[in-house]
Amino acid sequence: MCSTVGVQVYDNSTEFSDKTLASDSNIARCYEAERCTTLLIDSNKEMNNGETQGGKSDKLKIEGFKDHVEITCATGSAVKDSGTEGTVHYRLDDIPAPHLAFLFGLQQVLLSISSTISIPLIVAREICAGDLDLVKSEILSTFLFMCGVCTILQTTVGVRLPIIQGGCHKFIPAVTALMALPMWKCPDFAAAGVGGNVTSGNGTNVTFELDRTEIWQSRMREIQGGIILASLVQVFIGCTGILGFILHYIGPITIVPTITLVGLSLIDVALRFCQVHWGISSLTVFLVFLFSLYMTEIRIPFPAYNRQEKCHITRYPVFKLLPVILAVLISWLTCLVLTLTNVFPPDPDHPAFQTRTDARLSVLPSAKWFYFPYPFQWGTPTISVSSYMAMLAATFTSIIESTGDYYACARISCEAPPPAHAVNRGILTEGFGSIISGIVGSGGATTSYSQNVGAIGFTKVASRRAFQVAGLIFVVCGLCGKFGAVLTLLPDPVLGGIVLVSFGMVTSVGLSNLQFVSLKSSRNLVIIGSSLIIGLMAPRYIQDNPGCINTGYSEVDRVLTVLLSTAMFVGGFIGFVLDNTVPGTDEERGVRAWRKSYAVGGNSVLPSAEGDSTYDLPYIMGCLRRMRWTRYIPFLPTFSVGAGKKLFCNNCSCCKKSKS
Repeated sequence: MCSTVGVQVYDNSTEFSDKTLASDSNIARCYEAERCTTLLIDSNKEMNNGETQGGKSDKLKIEGFKDHVEITCATGSAVKDSGTEGTVHYRLDDIPAPHLAFLFGLQQVLLSISSTISIPLIVAREICAGDLDLVKSEILSTFLFMCGVCTILQTTVGVRLPIIQGGCHKFIPAVTALMALPMWKCPDFAAAGVGGNVTSGNGTNVTFELDRTEIWQSRMREIQGGIILASLVQVFIGCTGILGFILHYIGPITIVPTITLVGLSLIDVALRFCQVHWGISSLTVFLVFLFSLYMTEIRIPFPAYNRQEKCHITRYPVFKLLPVILAVLISWLTCLVLTLTNVFPPDPDHPAFQTRTDARLSVLPSAKWFYFPYPFQWGTPTISVSSYMAMLAATFTSIIESTGDYYACARISCEAPPPAHAVNRGILTEGFGSIISGIVGSGGATTSYSQNVGAIGFTKVASRRAFQVAGLIFVVCGLCGKFGAVLTLLPDPVLGGIVLVSFGMVTSVGLSNLQFVSLKSSRNLVIIGSSLIIGLMAPRYIQDNPGCINTGYSEVDRVLTVLLSTAMFVGGFIGFVLDNTVPGTDEERGVRAWRKSYAVGGNSVLPSAEGDSTYDLPYIMGCLRRMRWTRYIPFLPTFSVGAGKKLFCNNCSCCKKSKS
């Protein structure tokens, strides 16, 4: 992808020592970079195709747009490496017209909505609220509201790149493992009823009244406490800037089993939704495959209007941009037709009843029109070591993936790679947003959405304002209780088809890191294979043999049970230890290629990007530059790595001895 490193416009009399680009009316500096460079020149004058004056055979491509002229100058090798022109129609700082900003924001919401709604519905089932439709709608509204808040924070004061903050699938295995503990397993409501008899753990018959509200809220509070504590660690990592130190010991061999096992460990979750009706689930998966793999190049004509062309017909890649939404709508409509014709059984006790579109229709009149999530709405979060450790494992995985998303987003958006302070601030903001999510009880933490980062490549819209509008749309949807209630009407097998594809994508993202690793090395094959197998085997053994861990300390037993029941922790930990202890070169381990791909460990800002204000905080930069101490704060734009080293190095014993 292209990296935009600077734009300056001069008159024809200016002389340059750098490589320059000439046109009839303007001269723009074309900086040297590792990849092609995209220059945006604000000008009302037409610019003709030309060649560089630097004596090189670089080709130029000049395209006229509504408000600017876009020039792409690239060497043949750069184009070959990138495989794409890498241009965007709306740059990061561009502000589209209000109606376009709304449409672009809505597009990003639609791209992420399927993954977003699946997480709270899965969590609701894990906390014994799967059959409480009103509860699910309230949790879903809270989750949508927090996705919007976190997106606005991230794009405004965080890393300031066009990134959607959504629900993190990495936390689902942690929640599942935590809720599998004997103390959190759901009671048999069918056998007990309300005020019925329940058999206790010692075999005696106990009569008590089951409080459904307290049952699910106590489990939600346990999840909240773990998310808050784990997110505090994420905030600490962002504030101190120790992420670079941590990443020096993490490579693709650690990443592959960690992320891959997230998807593989969720097979049972997808199965529970799909088995309600395999026909509808298969239809949903088929439609997703059809739209996203086979029909991506088909463009549908739509009427459009702009100042230059007035009313005209434009072709829009609907199937490429909205494959999941189209699949959901068609499958949902199919379920509606089969419900009206009574093909699906109207008996609530029949397994296929949840395929009917009216199975949860009673939630609509009971849901509020306006629902505002507030702190501790489910009660005060509870804190336990087992919950904290489970969420901490998921948090570390989320941090690593988000770091990669930041660099990928910058490349796709044709911006300079984010400097250290921007990455630190992004991680800090993500952790802060997750703390708020834990406080209000959304049921999960938030992280950057990789699918929306990739979508910039074909939507050609990288405007920060469009993504802020997307966050605002999420907030409005979360505040409208009826909207959350409508989403809970989604039939279970339709949701099963979507989560099946989503979990498959998570698995493939983990496996994609194998491209950096030497697969000819028996060292790597042994580590990766063993990590994956043990990561799948240990949780299965813990599940089939409850109580097998008995150290004599109940809290230690719960911690070990949760950790060993979390596949991504087991596989990631084994991969991490073996990769850092078994001898191997950086090339063999894939560390060097992986770090180069994500600009980790080196100078993350190209020399030509000095003075770039892309990652500056709004409104306060003048004040920050006047304060010298801000150079030592790792998450502020004025942070200087050299200043930090000088501060600590001048006071160390080694430097004092050398000076004397």
